[in-house]
Amino acid sequence: MNSKHAEIQSLLHANRLEAMPTRRLALQTALGVGYAATAMPLVAQTAIKTPGEGLLHGEVTIEVNGFKMPAYRSMPAGAKNCPVILVISEVFGVHEYIADVTRRLAQAGYLAIAPELFIRQGDPSEYGEMAKLFAEVINKVPDAQVMADLDACVQWAGTQGGDVSRLGITGFCWGGRISWLYAAHNPRLRAAVAWYGRLTGDKTSYLTSHPLDKAAALKAPTLGLYAGEDAGISQASVEAMKAALAAQTGNAAAQASQFVVYPGVPHAFHADYRPTYREKEAKDGWQRALAWFRQHGVA
Repeated sequence: MNSKHAEIQSLLHANRLEAMPTRRLALQTALGVGYAATAMPLVAQTAIKTPGEGLLHGEVTIEVNGFKMPAYRSMPAGAKNCPVILVISEVFGVHEYIADVTRRLAQAGYLAIAPELFIRQGDPSEYGEMAKLFAEVINKVPDAQVMADLDACVQWAGTQGGDVSRLGITGFCWGGRISWLYAAHNPRLRAAVAWYGRLTGDKTSYLTSHPLDKAAALKAPTLGLYAGEDAGISQASVEAMKAALAAQTGNAAAQASQFVVYPGVPHAFHADYRPTYREKEAKDGWQRALAWFRQHGVA
């Protein structure tokens, strides 16, 4: 560990992290270490630190049509035939918070995989400006590429002690939208949990559809966990999605899907490293997510 990295980690441990004049808020020597600069401001004292004892966890490489995609994997050490959950990050990529989510799931008995889905377009941790991050990286990631990457993760999990007949997905913000789309893409998926993922929006050659467009194609019951005071996701879009799902009378997955909207809380209320974190709602949502997976056979 170099001196700069040691200094930043010391500040994190002391719960007094402040803005740094570098492009990276924390130097990432490996996937799942540190936080992206665009995630500022941080509130280190609320960040959950899940222990890795008893787990096999860390960075792995998953091959996708010859491309070596990095991912963070966590699972109970020595376990076989674990149910599998794909964990999809926010726009900040697979940083410390997302890695910790995989360890939380592993502690609950899952093989959890968080792929770095932006890596072909760029490294989110190297950006300090949100607008530039979206323009140069996020908006250039094709949905089709993401679906193929997630399919490769499922295939890889089946060779690593995972039982892909018990497959789930969960994602946050950008990853929430992807969770909805993957629930309409993969017929092997049993359940999805989408945390405040965008449901509607403009379409491009990269973003070819949105969850509202996919209601009829949904293949796995999806639980939407949303914020009542989300500045970027309107309640009108949530109501539109509810109506679209309810209209799919011949689609059991759509009919079984549900929303929970937490009144008075902001976007990213589960992100325990940010000022938007709301402990009560985050814990309630987490328990609902685990129960949803159990209810639909991902356990």
